[in-house]
Amino acid sequence: IYGMEPPDSSVQSPDLGSLELTVENVETALQQLYYDPDMEHKNVAQKWLTQAQTSRQAWQFCWPLLSPDKLPEIQFFGASTLHTKISRHWADLPTDQHQTLRMQLLSHISHFSSGPKMVLTRLCVALASLALHTMPQAWPQAVADMVRVYQPEKEEVSAHAHCLALLELLTVLPEEFQSCRLPQARRAQLREALAGEWTAVCPLLRQLLQRQEGNSQVKERALRCLSSWVGLDVPLHGESGGLLQDCFAALSDPELFDTAVETIVSSISQPDCQRYTDALVNLMPLVLGLHDQLKAAARDGDMETSHGICRIAVALGETHSRTLLEQVEHWQGYLALVNMILFCTGIPGHYPVNETTSSLTLTFWYTLQDDILSFEEDKQVVYLQVYRPVYFQLVDVLLHKAHFPSEQDYTSWSSDDKEQFRIYRVDISDTLMYVYEILGAELLSNLYDRLGRLLMDTERPAAWQDTEALLFGFQAIAETIDVNYSDVIPGLIGLIPRISISNIQLADTVMYTIGSLAEWLADHPVMLGSVLPMVLQGLVKAELSVSSVSTLKRICRECRHDLGPYAHDIMTVSQVSVTIRFTKHTVASDCLFSLSIIHILGMLSSLFTTLDISRQDEGSEGTTTAQARPNPVVVVLQQVFTLIQTILSKWLSDSEVVEAVCGVFERSVKTLLNDFAPMVQQLSEMLGQIYSAFPQASALDLTRQMVHIFADEKDHFSPIQALIELVTSTTLSIFQQGKRNQCSPLGFLLRLSLCHHQMVGSQSLCCLTEHFSEVLFCLNRHCPALLSQWLKEGLHVPGFPSAQVSMEQKDTFSQQLLGEQTNKQRFKEIVKEFSLLCRGLQGTTGYSADY
Repeated sequence: IYGMEPPDSSVQSPDLGSLELTVENVETALQQLYYDPDMEHKNVAQKWLTQAQTSRQAWQFCWPLLSPDKLPEIQFFGASTLHTKISRHWADLPTDQHQTLRMQLLSHISHFSSGPKMVLTRLCVALASLALHTMPQAWPQAVADMVRVYQPEKEEVSAHAHCLALLELLTVLPEEFQSCRLPQARRAQLREALAGEWTAVCPLLRQLLQRQEGNSQVKERALRCLSSWVGLDVPLHGESGGLLQDCFAALSDPELFDTAVETIVSSISQPDCQRYTDALVNLMPLVLGLHDQLKAAARDGDMETSHGICRIAVALGETHSRTLLEQVEHWQGYLALVNMILFCTGIPGHYPVNETTSSLTLTFWYTLQDDILSFEEDKQVVYLQVYRPVYFQLVDVLLHKAHFPSEQDYTSWSSDDKEQFRIYRVDISDTLMYVYEILGAELLSNLYDRLGRLLMDTERPAAWQDTEALLFGFQAIAETIDVNYSDVIPGLIGLIPRISISNIQLADTVMYTIGSLAEWLADHPVMLGSVLPMVLQGLVKAELSVSSVSTLKRICRECRHDLGPYAHDIMTVSQVSVTIRFTKHTVASDCLFSLSIIHILGMLSSLFTTLDISRQDEGSEGTTTAQARPNPVVVVLQQVFTLIQTILSKWLSDSEVVEAVCGVFERSVKTLLNDFAPMVQQLSEMLGQIYSAFPQASALDLTRQMVHIFADEKDHFSPIQALIELVTSTTLSIFQQGKRNQCSPLGFLLRLSLCHHQMVGSQSLCCLTEHFSEVLFCLNRHCPALLSQWLKEGLHVPGFPSAQVSMEQKDTFSQQLLGEQTNKQRFKEIVKEFSLLCRGLQGTTGYSADY
């Protein structure tokens, strides 16, 4: 907004609804829209102006708004109105006025060629829309006419401005075509007509780009114009190919470099370019000619230049990989392009701090690999002979790029840089997986030999980054490729204990590498003793808790039948780990401590789920002996029970901590079943304490599990009975408290059912209403008088259970419930309908369908 004066705050805004559609009133509404501080007034003005643009009078009042004495924002609205009328209400304009409108627009574009730019652009878009309505029948050579009208003949100020206006017009024309809604047949007709007009555009752009004394602004606009037209699949051969050469020449001008890169990338990234094989082949020398400039930029740390050239090389190599591979007589040129991209992959610097170029190339290596492997076997052999050495070099480059910087440098990185580097390494690991498809088992042998040389060289100890990178490569492949038959894995397992771990990043990678080999360890359990101690050592270190617990879980899941000899060590270390965490966090803030405890308990819970090592296959020897001994999970649970009680004594009111504690025991009960028997007495007492102090759903769920498994066993009947009695009495006391608060037991259940409508998704609510219906149905069958009393007490409380229902609707609900004692399905429907009614959702299909 340029120069409109804010309105006098003492003057009341006019009632726009009563105003006629005049130029003066449009200006008044614009002033109100831009400057009135009242948002309601702004909205009224916006609505009024929108209606004004759609009116028939808009064809007339838009022209005075473009008068030279008007302010730019008023002129802009006039130009926008013209575009709106032409693009959306073209049928309102009589045919005999089309020519007049075209001439008026051409004249106004000429007048506004010197600015303001925003007005010029809207006028150009309006003329572009008009051209699309009239091509090719009424205006068969629209583009040629535009070029003729504004073609600069002399280097004058007006000619320069006209040239820029012409380029703006030619740029927005394809963009308007791409964005407008057209029937398919009409779109095809217009695309063909525009493609035919390219012969008028291409020579003009070449002329402007080749001017030695040409203005940089004009050349930049010419480049942008080309970017717009290539979206119409204009041909790349002939004079168009020469135009692309002009774009490459523009790369030497620093002021044009970025725009030239965008234009070249847009041009050669069009899939339709594959029709012009010769043009693509001719492009290769132009791209390869940038290699020296690329090397100089990399040497000088010019990230902008190296990034741009890399984009060009990748666009050509990736978009047209198969096409260029098929040009066997030009195999050396394409191999040189591949090596140029390899240079970009290995460009010096650490991503993303010192360079951002290498990440652009990673998808290319997958594309090339995929295209090579898609050929027939005889052709594959030839291509693999040429490109396997390149992929071996790529492995070296990728592992080098995956190197962590020095600890001093890494500490100085921002958290965002570290996260980007983590994601970058994930992308590298994916790329290594694709490389394996080309190199196969030889890749693992290569990595193993290099790791062995590093770890065995006692005279020159390797930097930890070198070791970590090689392990990272192994892990990337082992995570997704079946390495069970690889002959280097035994040697790798033997090498891992030789690694001197002095760094958390290296330690994490060691852990994850061991975890990626869990399936192999299950087939070779004799090797567990080599690596499991390293995992257990990591378990007691807080900084390795995530990687070590993840690895131990994978080993327990895959090797559970072979962990007997290590059970005591695993359980002991697990207990020590929990104790250390608890001790360290007793001095931390309450919030941080509770979150840490929840995390630790969750990991322990998951571990107990997989670590049921006492179970033997049926018929195996030693079953009786194994059953005679306490389950190791029970042993460690008994050992940490006191610690868990200490946690609860401090965090009993924290529902998340209680839920985590219950999760440990619930998973253990589900896993061990009757083997959990030694813990029944202790756990029943603890559950009673939890529920009587702060009743929570997690405690009820665990109680249900205990009842389901142990209630019928004579030895455990007493503690289970005591737990049920305590839970029942506590629940009844809640009901009694609710009665004192004008809420009956029914009211308590209603609140419990109906207050969950804010939860994400409706499935949980559906389940809750289902259970609630079951309770009410049982009450109605066995205690109808009591239910009638509770309904009367609960539903007559104003606003309960929802302000959405009236007293009459609540009375109807009560009568329907009490009158249905046999048909459970109908009873559930009554409850469901009332539940929806309470939430204002009755008749809502989405919610009704969920029930």
